[in-house]
Amino acid sequence: MENKKIRACAYCRVSTASDTQDGSFEVQCEYYERLINSDPEMEFVGVYGDHGKSGRKMYNREELNRMIKDCEDGKIDA
Repeated sequence: MENKKIRACAYCRVSTASDTQDGSFEVQCEYYERLINSDPEMEFVGVYGDHGKSGRKMYNREELNRMIKDCEDGKIDA
């Protein structure tokens, strides 16, 4: 019997829409994709990310809310 892999995603965010933070956002996304893909017990299902969004509130953080919905819909385990 084969073990089912854990479907995992990452959420990345930078607080400003500044071009200087684009590199930080990309580094975050690449790091988590490599991390998840390096674990044989996990299946990478994607990166969700918001640019220029405050971390203080969930309002208007479209990708965070989409990720939560995908978790609720059973598309993501971790």
